[in-house]
Amino acid sequence: MKKFLADPALDISIYIQSIRGQRVILDMDLAGLYGVPTHRFNEQVRRNASRFPPDFLFQLTREESRSLRSQNAILKSGRGKHRKYPPLAFTEHGAIMAATILNSPRAIQMSVYVVRAFVRFRKSLATHTELAREIELLKRSLATLDADTRRQFDQVFEAILGLMAAPSKKQ
Repeated sequence: MKKFLADPALDISIYIQSIRGQRVILDMDLAGLYGVPTHRFNEQVRRNASRFPPDFLFQLTREESRSLRSQNAILKSGRGKHRKYPPLAFTEHGAIMAATILNSPRAIQMSVYVVRAFVRFRKSLATHTELAREIELLKRSLATLDADTRRQFDQVFEAILGLMAAPSKKQ
């Protein structure tokens, strides 16, 4: 089980990943957040399968799982240390629903942090989308400028777009 810092709000956003075009948290990370072993967590999910429609939860394919292993080195060596089945991926709604099947104060507390992390991601995405739209409009309006001025604006635009695309530690 992974160790988390004292302020879980700072940690959770690093566990949100994009898989199949959706922002998700993997079962092992949610189990760690909620303070239970992954196999027990997944056991509760299976027992409450009717609470998790396909837009709340999906299982990764073996190829997706292998890709995650190679990117994040999540597979430990040794007998009994690896997973038999590919991880489960929980969308924002699925992560919250998972807190409802666990009857512990920690699960309730952590569900609040999970919601806040997803909301921060959504706000960040909306901000970048709006900024990109405004830059595109500005670029079109500058099309009538002379070539030298246009070249200078293009350099500024490229620098701004580079800053927007750069990965940041805080969301």
